[in-house]
Amino acid sequence: MEERLLESVKYYSAETKIAYHEYRAIPVKTLVVNLQNIHRVLSTRDGFKETRYLLNHSNPPSLWEYVHAHWEDFEQEICRDLGLKRSEVAMLSTGVDMDNLSVNTCGYEEFQVTAIATAGVETNALRAGLDKSASVERDGQFTKLGTINLIILTNAALTDSAMARSIITATEAKSAALADLKVESSFTPGVIATGTGTDNLIIVKGAGPQVKYTGGHAKMGELLADAAYLSVTRAIGNSRRRTTKGQWV
Repeated sequence: MEERLLESVKYYSAETKIAYHEYRAIPVKTLVVNLQNIHRVLSTRDGFKETRYLLNHSNPPSLWEYVHAHWEDFEQEICRDLGLKRSEVAMLSTGVDMDNLSVNTCGYEEFQVTAIATAGVETNALRAGLDKSASVERDGQFTKLGTINLIILTNAALTDSAMARSIITATEAKSAALADLKVESSFTPGVIATGTGTDNLIIVKGAGPQVKYTGGHAKMGELLADAAYLSVTRAIGNSRRRTTKGQWV
């Protein structure tokens, strides 16, 4: 297994790297954020959780059908391959090449927010409130499953309500990025997409000053939105450039 270290999130002393490994004999890539200590996180996949590691895992198209049909086994096996316990991990996954990720930090006085994004919008973009679902879930199984994934880290000690409100702020910023880039729905041509339908987010609580509100009128909300907007915008640009070269995105 090969690894590539990324710039550390210094106020966490977090180690951030991309691991290049294999799953079922097929090359895959996983972003691993080692927070070093246990942190409270809110994940749109795992809910509230006390965890040490954050993963964003990318699979090539040849694995998509298998992974969608064996999701829980897949998560356990990826964590085991990386030497981690699933219980200590908050995990996202995507079909976007992890080498296309974008990392951006915004700060004000003692506060900092870092957003790490992967984004693919070429085949799965949709407009919420207009487009119809192509997928039905029954007992954890989907009839059918590009994705925008965001990992947001801050040095602020966010309350649970502030972490929940962060999802709204980050989603508004993501939708603004899609609008400014004129990303159209894959299902309704001519209208601007608001997301991809499979988007997920992790927000991490820091150990600094307490913050109770992360809406757009608060400085923390501003920083969070700015970091998310920049990361989504640049991640989409990275994926689009690689798409034109015929590479896995």
